[in-house]
Amino acid sequence: MLSGKQIVLIISGGIAAYKSLDLIRRLKERGARVIPVMTGGAQEFITPLAVGALSAEKVFTGLFDREAEHDVGHIRLARDHDLILIAPATANLMAKMAHGIADDLATAILLATDKPVLAAPAMNPKMWQNPATQHNLTVLKDRGIRFCGPASGEMAEKGEAGVGRMSEPLDIVAAVQTMIRGRDLQAGRLPLAGRHVLITSGPTHEPIDPVRYIANRSSGKQGHALAEAAREAGARVTLVCGPVNLPDPADVTVIRVETAAEMLKAVETSLPADIAIMAAAVADWRMASEGTQKIKKDGSGKPPALELTENPDILATIGHHQSLRPKLLIGFAAETRDLLTNALGKLERKNADWIVANDVSPATGIMGGDANTIHLVSRSGVEDWPQMSKTDVARQIVARAADTLNGAAKT
Repeated sequence: MLSGKQIVLIISGGIAAYKSLDLIRRLKERGARVIPVMTGGAQEFITPLAVGALSAEKVFTGLFDREAEHDVGHIRLARDHDLILIAPATANLMAKMAHGIADDLATAILLATDKPVLAAPAMNPKMWQNPATQHNLTVLKDRGIRFCGPASGEMAEKGEAGVGRMSEPLDIVAAVQTMIRGRDLQAGRLPLAGRHVLITSGPTHEPIDPVRYIANRSSGKQGHALAEAAREAGARVTLVCGPVNLPDPADVTVIRVETAAEMLKAVETSLPADIAIMAAAVADWRMASEGTQKIKKDGSGKPPALELTENPDILATIGHHQSLRPKLLIGFAAETRDLLTNALGKLERKNADWIVANDVSPATGIMGGDANTIHLVSRSGVEDWPQMSKTDVARQIVARAADTLNGAAKT
């Protein structure tokens, strides 16, 4: 995500400044350090106390702050970070940027910076449409400033609506991630740059008849988190996804399937891959013969006989593939008993490199929940990881996979 990244957030004086409070929280959730800079106008809408409390950082407000400027602080703020984000960016601030005016701390930073700048405009629709603002926008874009929004909607002014609303915090965060990832990829700083990672996610649905199916409680949250973590690490990611109620991860090739047979075909078609992470909860069984019509009660009180047959084993098929087995193959073992015994057996039978084992007993809340407690099983032993969010589990698995793959490439 944004772990370890430092972002200078310039908050200028518009009513949309209140959104910057949520924006700080969203950036920090993704691991970023947020250093706030507030203009005088911004302080008319929200307080430095609130911004400082949320960011857990000193809030910079004045160009002539004796403490901050003893070592030319505005130059440090302009240079010592990964990205400068302006949210909201008012028409006034955009005009100053376009004309090189540096009459306060925010504009001095923007004039002195050599770092990428992302602006989220916010203003009345008439101000946004004004030829002067549009001219300034063109000038700034020509200088390499990137923009997120503005969006369309109702304004603070009664009866006003149109293009001019500041983009929502999550949309701005996504734009920040895209910019930073692009620069890291260009600079060769991403550990999986140039690698292909194949991931399966979610359940499969095996039809009984046209209206019923065999399934499980997998939400796909862990698999989707792995896809996002692999993308953030610079990989080209293919996500083969069973039926889930989750949005597709950005900048990821998503192949949607229903059944285990469809998932196996999609996985084989997506090979070769450097890393394959089989996180999907694939149904073990399917109907030997799917009903062409809805199976109905016959009044006898006896349930119909359902003849089942075993589904293809995707992990074992890939693990024993003669020519297209990935360099690193990771499977998942979701068990309700004998967790490590079953995981070790799975590691050997299916010729995987790692098994991510987790207890999915109902009391754990893992199936469908946002947290996970895993045991990383390999031929060198078992690592017990503490409970953490599925996002953090994904980041750590991907980081470990990148280290393993890159270490093997050096030897």
